[in-house]
Parts: sequence; C-alpha cells; structure tokens
Amino acid sequence: MVTKKMKEILSASKDTGWVIEPEAKRLFSMAGLDIPRFTWARTTEEASGFAKDIGYPVVCKVVSSQVMHKSDKDGVAVGINSDRKLTETFTRFSRLEGFAGMLVEEMLSGVELIVGAKIDYQFGPVILLGIGGTGVEIYGDVVLRMAPLTDRDVESMVRGLKAHQILEGYRGSKPVNLEQLARLLKVFSILVMDLQGMIESIDLNPVICSATKCVVADARVVLRRHEQ
Repeated sequence: MVTKKMKEILSASKDTGWVIEPEAKRLFSMAGLDIPRFTWARTTEEASGFAKDIGYPVVCKVVSSQVMHKSDKDGVAVGINSDRKLTETFTRFSRLEGFAGMLVEEMLSGVELIVGAKIDYQFGPVILLGIGGTGVEIYGDVVLRMAPLTDRDVESMVRGLKAHQILEGYRGSKPVNLEQLARLLKVFSILVMDLQGMIESIDLNPVICSATKCVVADARVVLRRHEQ
C-alpha cells in the first residue's frame, strides 16, 4: 500500500519528526481514506478564493512545523463565514511560530471519533477507536486491538465503546454509517502495518462520521526517532 509519493511525504518530514496536517491528509487520501475538501493557502487571496468555491462557512487551521497541537495555540477556527473573518484569522495565525500558511477546509457534521495507532516495539501496531474531539482525554472512552484488524475486531471495537449507542442511533438521531466506519478502520489498519517501520504513532482526531460517510477531519503522523 505504501507508494513512492507516500514515502516522499514521510521523508520530507524527517527534520521535524512529524507530518504537518495538509501532507498527512494527502497521504491518507492516497491510502483510500476520505478527507474533507481543503487547500493549503499561503496567501489570503488563495484562502478566500477556495472558501468562495466550496462555500462558507469553513474551518481554518494554522500550518506550522512548530505547532503540533494546534488547539493549544488557538490555531483552529471553525465557522468562518466571511472574507473579513477569513482574513482576520489568517493574520492572527501568521503571528504563530513557524507559520507556513493556513489550511482551509469544508465544515462537516456528525459524530466525532478518534482513530489512532501506536507502535509497541514488543507487540507491534495497536489500533485505537474512541469517542473523539477535544473531550477524548476527559471521557476516556476508547478500545484497543492489535493490528491487523478483522471484521470481528471492528465489530467488537464499536460495541466495546461505552457510547456505542450514539453510533447506532440514539433518541431519534441517525446512526452513523457503520459500513464506512468499518472500511476506514480496516484500511487504516493495513496502512499502519505497512508503515510500522517508519512511524511511532498516528492520530486521526476527529474522524467525523455521518449517516453517509466517515471523513478524516484532522490527522497527525509522528515518525520513528531514528527517521528524524
């Protein structure tokens, strides 16, 4: 599954030790995972042009090799609904260390999940599924399985979440597309197996799942130390 272009993305990130979000999303798109429509804008004109093409409101995020945890630096802005706010956000982000542009992407709605992987150097790749978003550390509703994942593993992971009823439809809410969630988990599991010699961890948080699809809304890849 790992292509030459994927390896080039990882190789270009060796100096920082992790892959910035636009490049991480490009990698996951190559692997067959769904990602939002987005652009990596280096100017306000590029940002505005893309936002007009896909339609406001949009999500904006700082792109910087010095800012791994964007929320900690106030580097994420949601619901941007005008050129004025877009420009203000770009200007604010430009003051952050290592500023290299702004990611502008479509806004999505659905249940926020976290899908992750960590390479255990004794047991190999471990896959995580949990209730995601900014509350993931508070709720701690996660399940773990060793890769590669089977159909039975995926089913037990979903059922193993304390909040699994949210995924299956709760009090009139539409269930998420569990087939798409299962596909995402299995494709991700295969990719992690193929990348395990090159990475330490991957975080997809959030993965936004609706009744029709599951989309990787944010992504971070941390490389193995000897790759840095």
